[in-house]
Amino acid sequence: MSDTQAIKQKILELKKEKNALILAHYYQPLEVQDVADHVCDSFEMAKLARGAAQSIVVICGVVFMGESAKILNPDKKILIPVADAGCPMADMVTPEDVIRLRKEHPDAAVVCYVNSSAAVKAVSDICCTSSSVLKVVRSLKERKIIFIPDKNLGSYVAKMVPEKEFILFNGFCPAHNRISESDVLAAKSAHPGSVFAAHPECREEVLRHADFIGSTSQILEYARSSSAEAVIIGTEEGVLERLRKELPDKKIFSVAPNFICRNMKKTGLTELYNCLINEQTEVTLAPEEIAAAKSSLDRMVSI
Repeated sequence: MSDTQAIKQKILELKKEKNALILAHYYQPLEVQDVADHVCDSFEMAKLARGAAQSIVVICGVVFMGESAKILNPDKKILIPVADAGCPMADMVTPEDVIRLRKEHPDAAVVCYVNSSAAVKAVSDICCTSSSVLKVVRSLKERKIIFIPDKNLGSYVAKMVPEKEFILFNGFCPAHNRISESDVLAAKSAHPGSVFAAHPECREEVLRHADFIGSTSQILEYARSSSAEAVIIGTEEGVLERLRKELPDKKIFSVAPNFICRNMKKTGLTELYNCLINEQTEVTLAPEEIAAAKSSLDRMVSI
């Protein structure tokens, strides 16, 4: 048995012994995805954490995902393998930013992308993910929407829901935002006949060339069901790796080299094993912070 197989086996044994549920994001390394109970995007992760029967939930992702799981499950022990696996986009917006925008636009609803801190969720009206955002925005009675923190996702939604007025915050995902129109054109030129599936965290100039725009889970489903023999993937390379494993007869390409979220790659098998054996790092939030943030997440999950 190889070292990798041995540690995987230990993780599976610990998971059973500790009555733990392991949830991994699609951007996690494949070896981590292999031992997870579910591999999902942030929306599915929120729903699965909320309904988990297990007493311990391990979130293989970044900090805001662990916080969301804790908000929805305050009585469960929520663990995250790497304490400093943050999200640069989430760090771009503060509660003070939201409060200022509310004062400037008192008739607007605040829609908060789930890639945000618990403190920001606490001063927002409703959360959304890239897969639920259109439903969320269309469900609101308010005509004016303050959208935080991702300007690219917000711009995409504004075009899809023209009957609403959007105030966009100037945040972005560094990994998705660095992809340019020239990257797309180069990929299409290198792989003629390919279809291009892009994440809405990409810039408008990139989305303009997409054959499909959707969340990570929606991109996966599109690639699986598409009749095209080749697909260019416009999101983090974890999705690319998973599709290449699942679809060996289909050609899967990245829109650009090194399309990586470095925080997502901090979690490996060793980190996950240590997390389970030591039951750390536990996500902790003050009861008043949980209570304040829960409303916006509950509204999202219910929709």
